[in-house]
Amino acid sequence: MKKDGLYDVTIIGGGPVGLFSAFYSGMREMKTKLIESGPELGGKVSMFFPEKTIRDIGGIPAITGADLVERLKEQAQTFAPTIICGQRISGLERLEDGTFLLTSTQGDIHHTRTIILTVGHGIFEPIKLDIEGAERYESGNLHYSVGELDKFKGKHVLISGGGNAAVDWANELLPIAKKVTVIHRRDEFRGHEQHVTHMSEAAVTLTPYALKALHGESDHIQKVTIEHLETGETRELEIDELIVNHGIRGDLGGINDWGLEMKDGHFVVNNAMETNIPGIFAAGDAVTYPNKLKLITGGFTEGPVAVNSAKKHLQPESPLADLYSTHHDKFVDA
Repeated sequence: MKKDGLYDVTIIGGGPVGLFSAFYSGMREMKTKLIESGPELGGKVSMFFPEKTIRDIGGIPAITGADLVERLKEQAQTFAPTIICGQRISGLERLEDGTFLLTSTQGDIHHTRTIILTVGHGIFEPIKLDIEGAERYESGNLHYSVGELDKFKGKHVLISGGGNAAVDWANELLPIAKKVTVIHRRDEFRGHEQHVTHMSEAAVTLTPYALKALHGESDHIQKVTIEHLETGETRELEIDELIVNHGIRGDLGGINDWGLEMKDGHFVVNNAMETNIPGIFAAGDAVTYPNKLKLITGGFTEGPVAVNSAKKHLQPESPLADLYSTHHDKFVDA
């Protein structure tokens, strides 16, 4: 096992909130480490919707997930934090001096004075179709995420799902696909109102329907059977591509055993992003508190709040003044 030096703060989770938190931690002049369990930074955005257009970030009318991650990575590097990918943190030990030892599943040890958890839902896995034979189409035209939009150009795309992901992908594909059909097991979609309205006006929506069977040759689906969940009526649809957005399962691994207060799979925090364990803070999709805003922009506020709380934890006697990039020496001198 190997261990490097002591850090002021270790951020676990390299998605958008973790990356912005790393930048702000540098602003606060803390020695910062960021650890991401996956092979690359960006979290859920990089994994599931790199080509999806994001429109709910202030000051950025539209940006793809991949471009947003690239900008966040550049910003996070401003104060040269230590960034490690491909390590999943599992173990936690608190030493007599109040510092923490974090252990990865590979056996690496990280020494830190505070911790900020921006782990989202943990290791992400899409909820797959529970239909016999579905696995053989995963190398063909059955998709649980969308990498390149061009493969759907001029095709009939069937989307199964009713949340934000399904609605947003329908709207992304409408300009390039020949036809977009969306089926959902409930009558109402759970996406943002304006996005649902746009989809409903331009795509074919079938509710309450669910996939019942897949029909094809080799690894290619040619048609599907769908079932009306109230009448039991079935019908067949000829399709070119199938996208399944039935949600994501998250696995926090060993973090579940740290003794953190949880509610519905999220860390309970107060308005200072403090968990029930002193010195451990959390932000982003990983947390819950009254009136939580489940947007990336909400996490961009929670991250700096967690950083400020970590700074205050390290220097409890020092008043924590507001800090703005427009006043920071690094940017003023530039």
